[in-house]
This record gives sequence, structure tokens and C-alpha cells, in this order.
Amino acid sequence: MPLKAQLEAIIYATETPITLEQITALVKESVAGEGVSDEAEIKSRVRSCLNELVGEYGSTDHGIEIREVAGGYRMSTKPEQHEVVRAFAKSLKPPVRLSLPALETLAVIAYKQAVTVPEINDIRGVDSGGVIGTLLDRKLITTAGRKQVIGRPILYKTTKEFLMRFGLKDVSELPSMEEFEKLVAESFQAELIPAEDTSTAPEPAPAAEGAQANESQSEPDQVAQEEKAG
Repeated sequence: MPLKAQLEAIIYATETPITLEQITALVKESVAGEGVSDEAEIKSRVRSCLNELVGEYGSTDHGIEIREVAGGYRMSTKPEQHEVVRAFAKSLKPPVRLSLPALETLAVIAYKQAVTVPEINDIRGVDSGGVIGTLLDRKLITTAGRKQVIGRPILYKTTKEFLMRFGLKDVSELPSMEEFEKLVAESFQAELIPAEDTSTAPEPAPAAEGAQANESQSEPDQVAQEEKAG
């Protein structure tokens, strides 16, 4: 991959400004593979490519720019595009915030669908009836008929909204159960439960500054109800 393309991808992916030194360390092996071994020369090439990228994104053909912020580089929308970005941000759906019992239940449905509540309870070892309503309200799951057994319990499956929220083409793209559990644990510890605690929340990107002030709300009552049910 060309060096410029690598730098563009790195800067696009970073949430906080990334320094020249950090970028150089990431692409060092790639540049060295082109026959450049001197560290000063490698850093010079990286700096040169960065300057080219900054110039290219500075043209009127781009709605975003690469800026030097706090000693590093990051992408942000250009000031003249802020209004349209704010309007777009206000139209976005609020982020999904689920308790751990709800995430566990959603995982069972995703991997075992179509599945009934008694089957979910057997897998989780606790009553999941309380969180099913939450997942239905969020349109992450839907009914899929009734199982042809005594009592004819309702079957549940995931929805198109579930695929959209998790960035999946279809359920075949779901990671392994082990990977999913790891992702859930990391997400849960990082931000899902302490939704009411904004002291450690990441700062909004400059492009949408102030646009998402009303986008997310804490749901302590809902979480408490789900945890009690779970």
C-alpha cells in the first residue's frame, strides 16, 4: 500500500491527534521495505507525505481537512461545512445503550435464532423476560412465529436494525461467540452501563461540536429494571 494511503487511513481512524513520531513508528517497517533504513530519512518521507495530504485535503474539492492539533494530526470537517454536519448529526438515532443482561440476551438470540424465552433462560440461567421487552422496543429483535411445541411459545430473531447497528451484512458475518463476548465485555466496561457518567465520555469531534448535545440520554431506570429482571 502506498505510504500516503497508509497515512490517510491512520489519521482517519484516530480519535485523538496522532503525532508525527507515532505515525512514523507505525509505518516504519513498510518504508524500510522500500530500501530506506535511516530513521531520519524515514521520518522525512513521512513528513513529506503528510504535507502533501494536508495540501490535498485543503482544496475546495474536500469537505474535510487534515489539521495539526495539539502537536498531532487529525481529520475534521471544514468550518464552512459545520452547519450541514450539525443538521445531519441531529437527525441521527441516539446510540444504543443496553445493560449487560440485555446484551447477553441479544447475543443468545443472535447466535441461536429463532429462539424462545424459555430456551434463552436455560442458556443464561436466569429469567430473561424483562429484557425481551427492551430489545423489542429498540427494534433489535422481532417475533418469528411460534414454536410448534406444547404452549406454542413465541420465537424471537434479530432484525435489520440489529444488522445496521452492528455494521453487519447478515448474521453470517457475526464474529465467533468468544470474540463477541470479548467485545461485549470491553464495550460494557468502557461505556454501556455508566451512561449517566459523562465525566469520562470522549470529546465530540470538532466537525460536529455541539451537534449531539441532545443525542444521548442516560437510562438508569431502564438499566436498573433490566438488571433486576436479568
